[in-house]
Amino acid sequence: MLTTCTPSVVNAPGPGLLAALGAWTWLGLDPADAPLAHLLLAHPPGRTARDTPAAIEARMQRIAASLGGLAAPQEHVPDVGARLLMVSPTTVLLRFEGTRYGVRLPVRPGWTRHVRHHDHAVITVGLSPLPRSADLTDVDTYLHDTLATGRLLFGLTHPA
Repeated sequence: MLTTCTPSVVNAPGPGLLAALGAWTWLGLDPADAPLAHLLLAHPPGRTARDTPAAIEARMQRIAASLGGLAAPQEHVPDVGARLLMVSPTTVLLRFEGTRYGVRLPVRPGWTRHVRHHDHAVITVGLSPLPRSADLTDVDTYLHDTLATGRLLFGLTHPA
């Protein structure tokens, strides 16, 4: 669900792109085996001839840029600032730079509690498509494959 946030600027992701995104959240581990809240954003597979792999990647690069610039797996994970507005224990609003829209995401109360308590979550943007209907097994396979090929971008965010 889209929600109006801030004034829009040229080249920011539009409401159509934001509404099309798939989003998955879970509690996992960071590289040091400490608990970490995760948020994955991915574009669904193309439905028209315009939805080429290159076009989908360009859209997701635009999403990554509007989140404050995310890093490749081998780079230092940047802090992209306060992007999460905790609406309720089961809903967060993800905010993007340069657009007046945000994306409302359903989350589990444990995910929200963890983010509030630890004051951060990692945002992962996939450059390859993933169906919005993907289950945990599909997401695990996607993460394994896209990480191995360098097609994930990462950033650390905080609640607003």
